[in-house]
Amino acid sequence: MLSGGCQASMNRTQAIENIDKIIALLQSLYPDSIHCTLKYKNAFELLVSTILSAQSTDKLVNTITPGLFKKYKGPEDFASADLEVLEADIKSTGFFRNKAKNIIGASREILNSFNGRVPDNMKDLLTLPGVGRKTANVVLGESFGKQVIIVDTHMKRISHHIGLTGNTNPDRIESDLLEIIPGDRMTNFSHMILAHGRAVCIARRPRCSRCPILKYCVYGQKNL
Repeated sequence: MLSGGCQASMNRTQAIENIDKIIALLQSLYPDSIHCTLKYKNAFELLVSTILSAQSTDKLVNTITPGLFKKYKGPEDFASADLEVLEADIKSTGFFRNKAKNIIGASREILNSFNGRVPDNMKDLLTLPGVGRKTANVVLGESFGKQVIIVDTHMKRISHHIGLTGNTNPDRIESDLLEIIPGDRMTNFSHMILAHGRAVCIARRPRCSRCPILKYCVYGQKNL
């Protein structure tokens, strides 16, 4: 009988061998999943929208950002915003106090340290309040065309299910996937996994019987 570590290693080896097939199947199912579903006009709007989307949904965020970006037209407006007013403006997204504080702080840092422009590299993005690797990777992939792995709840769950990683720490999951996913498909893969997590591999009740990658999914094979 294999130990848990040996079994996980075998699962990952098999997943690596099948990754091109997995990507092809996801591509056939989600041919239009090449961008995130947040609505934005520039890198700064994307940054704010991504901060707002934490513990919320892109769909909900998209309902408030048109009015928000009409009221606050750029980092200058957000940097000088009244905290309580901004909190009220974004309250429906949840965790609004922290989000408002971080958006104001990030806006000020962009103005003070980056000449009013959103940084185009991970190191500088991570200096902004409220910005972790996930948010930074969304901005880098969407606004600057860089190939990135975006580790959200869907990526964390599904990469475990199909054996691409045995880690639970998002940074380690990202590192594992960077070793496996072809360099020119990373951002696309991230968006397809997100779409798959919303449509099929739902957290509470995954629809394994209709999953096109079931034959490559350790979790699905065990639980179908």
